[in-house]
Amino acid sequence: MFNRTQKEYTVVSSAKPQHTYPLDAWSIRETSFDTQSHFLDETLFALGNGYIGLRGSYEDGYSGPANTTLDGSYLNGFYESETIHYPETAYGLAKTNQFMLNVPNGKGISLWIDDERFDLLHGTVEQYERSLDFRTGVLLRKVLWTSSKGQRISIVSRRVVCFEHKHLYAIEYTVTPLNFSGKLRLVASLDGAVKNIEAGDDPRIGSAVSGPALQLVDSQQEDDFSALLHHTSNSGFALVSATASKLDYSGTHTLRLLKNGQRLEQSYEVQATEGLAIRLTKFGSYFSSRDYPAKELMYRSRDTLAQAQATGFAELLLEQEQYLANFWQQADVEIAGDDALQQGIHFNQFHLLQSVGRDGKTNISAKGVTGEGYEGHYFWDTEIYIFPFFLYSKPEIAKKLLEYRYAGLEQARQRARQMSHERGALYPWRTIAGEECSAYFPAGTAQYHINADIAYSIKLYFEATGDQDYLVNFGAEILMETARIWLGIGSYDREGRFCINQVTGPDEYTALVNNNYYTNAMARLHLNFAADVAERIAAKQPEQFSRIAALMALDNAEPAAWRRAAQLMNLPYDAALQIHAQDDSFLSKKVWDFANTPKEKYPLLLNYHPMVIYRHQVCKQADVVLALLLLSDEFSKEDKKRDFDYYEPLTTHDSSLSSCIYSIIASEIGYHEQAYDFFMETARLDLDNTHGNTHYGVHTAAMAGTWMGVAYGFAGMRVVKGALRFAPTLPTQWQHYTFKIHFQGALLEVRVEPGRTEYRLLQGETLRLSHRGEEITLTLSAPVKSLA
Repeated sequence: MFNRTQKEYTVVSSAKPQHTYPLDAWSIRETSFDTQSHFLDETLFALGNGYIGLRGSYEDGYSGPANTTLDGSYLNGFYESETIHYPETAYGLAKTNQFMLNVPNGKGISLWIDDERFDLLHGTVEQYERSLDFRTGVLLRKVLWTSSKGQRISIVSRRVVCFEHKHLYAIEYTVTPLNFSGKLRLVASLDGAVKNIEAGDDPRIGSAVSGPALQLVDSQQEDDFSALLHHTSNSGFALVSATASKLDYSGTHTLRLLKNGQRLEQSYEVQATEGLAIRLTKFGSYFSSRDYPAKELMYRSRDTLAQAQATGFAELLLEQEQYLANFWQQADVEIAGDDALQQGIHFNQFHLLQSVGRDGKTNISAKGVTGEGYEGHYFWDTEIYIFPFFLYSKPEIAKKLLEYRYAGLEQARQRARQMSHERGALYPWRTIAGEECSAYFPAGTAQYHINADIAYSIKLYFEATGDQDYLVNFGAEILMETARIWLGIGSYDREGRFCINQVTGPDEYTALVNNNYYTNAMARLHLNFAADVAERIAAKQPEQFSRIAALMALDNAEPAAWRRAAQLMNLPYDAALQIHAQDDSFLSKKVWDFANTPKEKYPLLLNYHPMVIYRHQVCKQADVVLALLLLSDEFSKEDKKRDFDYYEPLTTHDSSLSSCIYSIIASEIGYHEQAYDFFMETARLDLDNTHGNTHYGVHTAAMAGTWMGVAYGFAGMRVVKGALRFAPTLPTQWQHYTFKIHFQGALLEVRVEPGRTEYRLLQGETLRLSHRGEEITLTLSAPVKSLA
């Protein structure tokens, strides 16, 4: 039966002291300054717009220990590269790493009262509040502070990273002297002397940077404008970081421009009057040669900041609120009965929106744009966990994620050649610009299932949107080039079964195995879908098929070969246990000694050599159980229950990708209490820092897994052969829940209450779906159906 032991170990061993945030469905808020949670708070209060990411560090600085802060500013897709040095190398190993850079810091606004600098760790903090509102996208901080000389001031800061303007962020910083008049100094800075975290013992954190990644080429400073021009040392990019500041104050003030190395300052000397507010508004921008020719970057920076100043801070806030109102109108998941969960869901959805690239050239990294964990790399997390959320909530963003994969198709072809495949394309396990960056191939490059994961997302997209143009112009080429790899890596055994050997499945505690069930099952889906698409386009759009076939040098016999391999795919099954074996050898290994593994030894990857872990029956995350979800119609409920019962006790859930999948399957097979526990761990994983590493960035896959837990788990949503199905349940802790999905041109609202589910057509003319096997049709004239 279901065993909670390993989950409890994981949570206990990884949890760190938390900051307690008041429960509010639409915001996170802290009401006291807490140095113990400061590092974590910098992540939780981060802002982004899919390109720019600003950690929630204070404008006026933090003087605590260096290991309790990371004042990071990041750009999705902007990276440095370095050669990977192997003490013992081999042919075909990844040659170059790419890592997201901490770029010049334009947030800085320091405040001086006479000769004393405002510092939360000095003087007296009388009142403090900071909040991040998910409906306005504004980070707000209010501080009442008394200096060592007894001078009291009020500080109110507001920060926004603009969704409507890719390259722009803005800060409003208001200071009011409360019991004195005298000299104040406000210094708006742009600081290029930044660096990345250095790699440590945890492989999930930091970059092996050998020296400064950004080289200063030029700086400009005049009136209210400051700019730094940098070049990366190896990746060949140019970057202009710029700010423009304006002081609003009716009293006497002067401006001085200062330069200290890579730090540019606009210093405002103010003769302050008691009770009279002083407001500094600061606009910042980042432009790189990944988007525009290098010669245009400075001009574009000036122009963007000038337009922002003309627009004004208040108007930018209004634009931000309107953008988010539209997002929440489509994406909001409403839950009545659990305030902690409602807050967690909104927090997760907001951070996903902040983190995802939407230009077709960038993706979404495992940590978003909130921290440097995993070096800003993109993984399969996108296709299997994050893509469904955007597909059903904001499909135009989902399409851009697929366009990113097409942009990397040529690099995937090159990687296939490096891996000795004469034809086809092999997508990288971890990357930014398209090249493989995984230096540890047993748990990286060996995960060939990345090709099938991308194919799965294309299939999901086509079934949900019917976007034939995308399929013909982009998707078909990806599908067929990547399908070729399975015939390149696989072979037929003496019994005629198609086998795929020496690969690693989703479970990273089991590596380099033969016939990983998930990989083979997903490859079968991939091969069949690629053949379907080839046949459909050949029959209906022969000219387009000829074009695609010519691009690929596709042999006429290839689709039939894909069909045959799919039909004869080896899918391991143990008849005695009546379960799907994770691979050919998994069940022959000894079970990990969970009873005698102390809690401080979790996660296992930080405490045991990989070979020790690989010799045991122990899983880091869902593997076979993930296949039960993605290929749901291929298994009976009894199959799912037996597989779940066998694999869950063997799973540590050391991966943040695990608990959401186990929650969904537990819900489907009737383990409702366990489903809810797993779901709660997913929903508040970052807010409660249950994995103990959120200070290095959020966990975007788990965040999207929360949405999946509602839609796929409790609502039982599945899409099978293009048909939309639901089998809703209502957790006993909830009064009701509601969510919306885009599907086949319609917007559907699903509301589940005790004893009743209501389906409401909000947009579109007609939508067909099934409820517990009963087929229903929603139309403009009859847009609502209520069923038991």
